[in-house]
Amino acid sequence: MAQTRRPSRRRIGPLTWARENLFSSWMNSVLTLTAIYLVYVSVPPLVDWALLSAVWKGDSREACLAPDAGACWPFIEARLDQIVYGFYTAVERWRVDIVYLVGAAGLAWLALPRLPFKRTVGIGMLIVYPLLAYVLLTGGMFGLALVESERWGGLLVTLVVSVTGIVASLPLGILLALGRRSRLPVIRMLCVVFIEVWRGVPLITVLFMASNMLPLFLPEGVTFDKLLRALIAVALFSAAYMAEVVRGGLQAIPRGQYEAAQALGLGYWRTMGLVILPQALKLVIPSIVSNFISLLKDTSLVSIIGFFDLLGIIQSANSDPAWATPNTAFTGYVFIAAIYWAMCFSMSRYSQNLERRLGAGARR
Repeated sequence: MAQTRRPSRRRIGPLTWARENLFSSWMNSVLTLTAIYLVYVSVPPLVDWALLSAVWKGDSREACLAPDAGACWPFIEARLDQIVYGFYTAVERWRVDIVYLVGAAGLAWLALPRLPFKRTVGIGMLIVYPLLAYVLLTGGMFGLALVESERWGGLLVTLVVSVTGIVASLPLGILLALGRRSRLPVIRMLCVVFIEVWRGVPLITVLFMASNMLPLFLPEGVTFDKLLRALIAVALFSAAYMAEVVRGGLQAIPRGQYEAAQALGLGYWRTMGLVILPQALKLVIPSIVSNFISLLKDTSLVSIIGFFDLLGIIQSANSDPAWATPNTAFTGYVFIAAIYWAMCFSMSRYSQNLERRLGAGARR
């Protein structure tokens, strides 16, 4: 027998790494050089405009009217309260802060893998937290002043609409996907009609119908809050797309998994809950998160029904003559884009981490 030798210690330096990963072929070399050129052309001017030449202090537009001035950050500072709280009553903003803090703490607890009592925290976030948020944000009970939903805005409206749509669309989408694959013709046809009808119309039309046309079909004296109608419309719209994502995962499960569950004597719901759905949902994690990210960005459409989300707040602030400068509007849009990017990037990174932990992203 030949004597076992230890593997060689190969140290890859920066030049070797670059040659193997960036310049391994002529096509990779061209793409690498093109990317370097694009970064050179775009990044330095953006850094100069946003940081080096930016205006950081000031009380009005006069501070941002210098010939070589860059971003007008005093404008963001002056409008920061509206961006975070909308038109929520100033003396009642502590209620919004509590909702933000409790929500962030609950999500962090569920996201960190090694913390205990995740099931208890998850149940609390699904049942207790929505009730707490409703009581605090709406008021009118327990001695809290009533704050109409028309006074909500900015980040508050964006998070309320997106989180409600995300939480409600996943279970509804799972039920619709199972119904579309049902052997009962009536259930299958109803699910197919629901999915195809909601996927066949744009979200802007759904929001307009929910806000302006739905009250015309209700009995006299019966009405719903406009924001509640928007939340229901967004949840149903997103559920139709989520159903097709989940159905794709169900179709990827081999027939042998169903037969193995039947051999163990499992019924339909136990088969789906214990065997099929855990595997199917793991396979479609990227598509599910992509749907969530798309829904988060689509919340900007609620501005057409009179709610000022993040984008609507900036658009309304741009019309303020006290801050009318050549860079004011662009500064606001860049700041809002950075907020959206941070939220979407966080969701994307967490989904990738979840894939690694569940083994869904491993190559076979």
